[in-house]
Formats: sequence, structure tokens, C-alpha cells
Amino acid sequence: MTLDIPRIRARVAGLLAEYAIPSAAIGVLHDGELTEFAVGVRNVETREPATTDTVYQCGSMTKTWTALAFMQLVDEGKVGLDEPVRAYLPGFAVADPEASAQVTPRHLLNHTNGIEEAYGDPGEDEDVCARMVENIADAPQVFPPGHTHGYSAALGYAILARILEVHDGTHWDDIMRHRLFDPMGLTSTNSWHEQVDEARAATGHLIRSLEEGPLVTPVRHLPRAFGPGGNLTSTSREVLAMAHVFLNKGTAPNGKRIVSAESIQKMLNSRVPVPDPYMFGPAWALGLIICDWQGETVYATDGSTVGQNARLRILPDSNTALALLTNGGPRESFSHAVFNEILTDLGMATVPDLPAPDTTLNLDLSRYEGVYGRPGARYEVAADDGKLYLTLFLDPMQAAFLHKPDRIRYELLPVSETHFLMPPADPLEDTQAVALYDFTNGSARYLHTNCRVHPRQR
Repeated sequence: MTLDIPRIRARVAGLLAEYAIPSAAIGVLHDGELTEFAVGVRNVETREPATTDTVYQCGSMTKTWTALAFMQLVDEGKVGLDEPVRAYLPGFAVADPEASAQVTPRHLLNHTNGIEEAYGDPGEDEDVCARMVENIADAPQVFPPGHTHGYSAALGYAILARILEVHDGTHWDDIMRHRLFDPMGLTSTNSWHEQVDEARAATGHLIRSLEEGPLVTPVRHLPRAFGPGGNLTSTSREVLAMAHVFLNKGTAPNGKRIVSAESIQKMLNSRVPVPDPYMFGPAWALGLIICDWQGETVYATDGSTVGQNARLRILPDSNTALALLTNGGPRESFSHAVFNEILTDLGMATVPDLPAPDTTLNLDLSRYEGVYGRPGARYEVAADDGKLYLTLFLDPMQAAFLHKPDRIRYELLPVSETHFLMPPADPLEDTQAVALYDFTNGSARYLHTNCRVHPRQR
């Protein structure tokens, strides 16, 4: 089957208007054939059109690139996935002595290390990864290593990058260029905003209301601490070059071997369960999310910065990959609608819907009530008139900018004894999923949502 690009382009234009997202760049790699197009503008103030050469911020999709570079070290026999980090960084230490000795690269790659992101202010220089590792000597454990899944936005992959730096004797940005970008022949992918051609760069946008429309973000890029975990910029074409590596047993589109076929299998098949399986997927591999689309295994890597978003789906059984880059959002319902237009044209399985609430469940709501949180995040779960509610506490500055209250209350609708749906509180939101689980002491110990884990505080 072939893609009806005029129809899909028109549909995407309508969705962009509906969701107040300025632009989208879309790429499809199917049976070795690349199709790409862009719709919208890369900046609502200048109205410059987005093109297939427009460069977008990829956010946490960067982690998959860093994982590929790290797996090259594995291929070279220089590191082992299950050896302690201390074997490669002898001074590595966090507050918990047992965790200091136990954390391995595998824990970092699949987000089961449990170290709090307490790395202070490591600055904006090239030595940022070294400073982050130095700064976590007093970092507490959110959970014991390997106990559960809890997404690490910056720290986990910065530690992996530091292992690469010590081995290669240079900084992460140079490592990515030397190990990945240059061998793959990539000319539009960069690891730091100062390397980006501003004449081609998309501008991020935020939205406070559909009536007001998208606003240029006040935060143009993430801090350098997010480098190995979130600072890559790229085009849809070059994002799909990375997907090509997974679809072709470690080989780039130019024929260059990037990692071994064995390493690709390790990345795809080494999995840990995700407590909330519905929003993104039921398991996490080494640098990739695992999804199940009507029985077809799909590998995902996503990313968000302050006003830009990236989505990549890799379907090995169908020899297909889909890339979606936007300068607004994120809205999962938007990306699902775009992907489903493409998948339907290709005669493939579409993105599954969230499950329906189970109205027959009779839960002891007291087991879920409590305050859950981490530094910078606080959730309060309470029962009211036989129903369960979650109150999200927003940062006051964020709330003021978005014209929102600093506390937002959501109803939790049970899907099972541990999983809940959280319907939106306003039209700018999608339904979310929440897991409340680990009843070792009678009450839930953890709240897991948007891949992040939050332990019970009281």
C-alpha cells in the first residue's frame, strides 16, 4: 500500500489547527522507502513555513542516541551492562552505600537505578556530566536499585555519558559527533543548541488557551545538564536514520555499521515492567519503550522540551518507522491521530485506545489515600463521597504563566486494583493514566504517572 500524502497533509493541517500546534514534520520509513513532509510554521510570530529541513528539539529521544553510543562500548568489550558503575567511575557514590556499590549501566539504561535527581547546579560548561556525578554524593534513593521503574530525566544518562567521556577522553558532544553523527552521515543532528543553524530551527510554543493560541516559549532550550538525556536537535529524516539502525540490525542508511546485531537485540529484548502500562507502554528496554499495538510489538522513543516534542515509533515486524516532530504540545491524542492516519493508509495496526474504567470494582479507597512526591512534584490522593481524587500541586510560577490554579483536582477512575484513568480538567489536556501500587505495608507505596515514580510521603 502507498501513502495518500495530500490527504494526510490536509488531515494534519486540520489537527494542528484543532490542537493549536504551529507545525509538524513527519517522516515514514516503510520497506526501506522514505516519505517526509512538513505542515505549518516554525514560528507563529515570523510565520516562516516549516519544511522537511526544519530542525526540531528532540528532548528525551536523545536518550536512545546516547544508549546507542554506550552500546558501542559494550561491543568493544570496554564495559559490561551488569558490572557496577564503580568499575568505570571509581569515585561514584550516592547517599546509600549499597546503592553506590550496586547500580549498573543496565539500571541507568532502563530507569531502575532509583537515584534522586539531586545533582545541584552543574553549570553550562562542557564538564557538566563530570560535575553531575560529583554532585550526587548525598543524593538519596527514591527506591532501591532494580525495585521498580522510575524515569530519570537527566541524571541516569548523564552518568552513562560520563563513563563514555572517561573512556574516550573527550566530552559528550564530541563523542556523539565522532561515534554517531559523522559515521551515519548526519549533517542536521546536533547535541547542543549553539551548534544549530537558527535559520532552520523551529521555535517552541506553549498554549494557555485555545482562544489565545500558541505563544513563543520563554525557555528556548533545556539546561546543559539534560544533554545526554534531552538536548539533541534533528530533522524527521535523520531521526529515521536512527530508526533504520534498529530495523537493520545495527546498520545506518549509508551502510555503516553503528552497533552489532547482538547489541540491537539486547536493546530491544532486555525489559523491565512499567507500573503504568497504558500511556506509553508496558515495559522499558535499553533506551526504548515497549508498546503493544493489537499484538504487534512496537518500540518507542519520545521527548519533550519546553515547547517542542518528538515521537518515534519503530515496528520491526512491518519494517516500518514513523517520526513526528512538533513545535507545540505535547498532546498524545494528537500524535495518535497523526500516526493512525498513516498506519491506516499502510494497512497496519493502529495505536490502541486507553482501557475503559471498570465500574464493577469495589476498592478500599483508604489504601490509596496519601501524599506522594519528589522534589518539585507533589500529588495528594484522597477519597470523597465514595470516589478517589488526585490533586496536583503546580509550581506557582508555572501556574501563573499558564493562567492555571496552583492546585488542580482530578477524579481517578479505576481500571484495576492498581491502575486508574485521570480524565482531563480542561480542553488542553488528554486523559492520563496513574498507577498506585506496592501494598507491602497495606497502603500504596508509590504513585507512577507520566513514567515518573513518586514514593508515599505520608
